[in-house]
Formats: sequence, structure tokens, C-alpha cells
Amino acid sequence: MEKIINFVMRGILGTIAIYFINMALERMGISAGVGINAATVLTSGILGFPGLLALYGIGFYKLL
Repeated sequence: MEKIINFVMRGILGTIAIYFINMALERMGISAGVGINAATVLTSGILGFPGLLALYGIGFYKLL
């Protein structure tokens, strides 16, 4: 039960973090935002903060 709650909380907090990071990047004029969908919620839920870094790393890599 603890693992399920941990997964759900990481998914929710990761989604909130994606939303605010996207807003900050948009204000700076950078279009490397990550969309909020099932794949990104699962990635942030399973991997946590390193998953968020990976998502934004892929986003910035696509800009190159």
C-alpha cells in the first residue's frame, strides 16, 4: 500500500512541477516545455525527480 501511495504522490507532484516549469520556461521564451499526458505522469511517478530531469533533458535535446 505504501508503494502505491508513493507512486501516486510522485505522479501528482511531478505533474504540478511540470506545469510550473513549463510556465517559467514560457516566460523566458524557451519552447522546450513538456506536455502533461499519461506518459509524463507515469515517468514522473515511477522515476520521481530524475524522471522530470530526463523529460526536460529530452525536450532540450530536441531543440538542438
